[in-house]
Amino acid sequence: MTTHPTHPTPSALDADQAHTRLGDLTVVDVRTPGEYASGHLPGALNIPLDQLERALPVLRRVHGELLVVCASGARSANACARLAEAGIAAMTLTGGTADWSRRGHALGRPASGGRAVWPMERQVRLTAGALVLTGLGLGLLHPAGLLLSAGIAGGLVFSALSGTCGMAALLAKLPHNRPRPADLAATLARLEAR
Repeated sequence: MTTHPTHPTPSALDADQAHTRLGDLTVVDVRTPGEYASGHLPGALNIPLDQLERALPVLRRVHGELLVVCASGARSANACARLAEAGIAAMTLTGGTADWSRRGHALGRPASGGRAVWPMERQVRLTAGALVLTGLGLGLLHPAGLLLSAGIAGGLVFSALSGTCGMAALLAKLPHNRPRPADLAATLARLEAR
């Protein structure tokens, strides 16, 4: 007796494999709108990771294969796991847009000249570093100030071990990283029209 998994298992494509198949794939970029504006796979549609649940009904109706993309491959792997739980087969781009660009493949930019922001990983490094330095400075005034640095260090270790990042989730909620409601609605409409 053969058993079948309840949910499809996500698979992966590297940048060169994705490049050769790009015309046959529906590409969803799960980075923040600011990151997406800084450069994305040609034809990719932006559905930020924190908006993925809202897009599930539309993603269930996508014909053909779904490729999920982020900056490094971590968020897209997370998105693929969430999609698999919802019964939606999807592939992740290993190495993300960073590897895509490193291999010499062109990145698209929004026609509207959307606002570009730092990649999320860079935003996290800046914020974590600034908070650690602040904690060290406060520690000079009172030893309890060092707890801020210790808390950030603990959060970074947990982030590395768990493959999640609470700081990135918080930073994604800042205004420059948030989609305008009309942007997501337009993206979902474009996706349904395919």
